[in-house]
Amino acid sequence: MSKTYNLFISHSWNYSDAYEKLLNLLDKDTSFSYKNYSVPKDDPVHTNGTDKELYEAIKEQMSHASVVLIMAGVYSTYSKWINKEIKIAQEEFNNPKPIIAIEPWASTNTSTVVKDAADEIVRWNSKSIIDAIKELG
Repeated sequence: MSKTYNLFISHSWNYSDAYEKLLNLLDKDTSFSYKNYSVPKDDPVHTNGTDKELYEAIKEQMSHASVVLIMAGVYSTYSKWINKEIKIAQEEFNNPKPIIAIEPWASTNTSTVVKDAADEIVRWNSKSIIDAIKELG
């Protein structure tokens, strides 16, 4: 039986298309098993919660993950939550969570904020993403 990897996938619901495409990439490899600990879209903390409540919800979900995946698209640089998620991964746990930066398909401009924080930077394909998860997870 193969190992199940616990993942926190950083995303913005404003860019949920990239998040869904990433899940599809992970699902392509039938021998790869993972549990997604991202804060669910239907969680009321997104719309009714305070920033502090969302921070705590992210921290709680991330606490279960062995690896954090962050899209390294340019929009990440301007997201107010990217820096907070990086801080949570790197500073809020006894053992920091490894961060994998995923460069979007055919991108020429990527987020230096995300890439500077990453333990590994990978391109947009199933094999490189899954290999990095297996290596760091």
